[in-house]
Amino acid sequence: MLDKLITELDKGLRTLCAPAHSARAHPDQNIEEAELSAAQKKHALGLMRVNHCGEVCAQALYQGQALTARDPSAREALKQAAQEEVEHLAWTERRIRELGGRPSLLNPLWYTGSLAMGVAAGVLGDKWNLGFLQETERQVGAHLDSHLRELPDGDERSRAIVSQMRDDELQHAEMAHELGAAELPTPLKAAMKLSAKLMTGSSYHV
Repeated sequence: MLDKLITELDKGLRTLCAPAHSARAHPDQNIEEAELSAAQKKHALGLMRVNHCGEVCAQALYQGQALTARDPSAREALKQAAQEEVEHLAWTERRIRELGGRPSLLNPLWYTGSLAMGVAAGVLGDKWNLGFLQETERQVGAHLDSHLRELPDGDERSRAIVSQMRDDELQHAEMAHELGAAELPTPLKAAMKLSAKLMTGSSYHV
């Protein structure tokens, strides 16, 4: 148990403090940088900071869920999703730097809260654990769709990253559904949306 706790602590520290790496090529690697105005660059930076913070939350969420998952197939699905979220971290982190910014200062706070939510979801049982994964990814997919509409015209590098992230998130939701995810109650879905809205509003600026 002590070894497991040390491993999970190491994962958290690497998520928050160490540069992430992607096994896949960055989606924007063959796209030239566009000429953006100061206002456009600031807005793109804010959106990508939000997306990076969301990936930090996803790492914590799936880490907590995998810790408490009972079914090996559910645990493996969560680990697979978490690995792809690491790639998303790498993509968004590099894009933030390219736009002249830094990740959100609130990442440790949101990481801690998401880890607690993940543990709680897992304790409820695997079908609810997977249901939480399914609903999270559905909401993230919708959120990324809105960012695709909001990104400045011409910022095809950010758009390529967000588009691939959206596709990955929807695949995760489908994977959870196929593994027997339960449909979450409407009040819980609403609470998740409210939490996401608070994270979005804060990390866009800070």
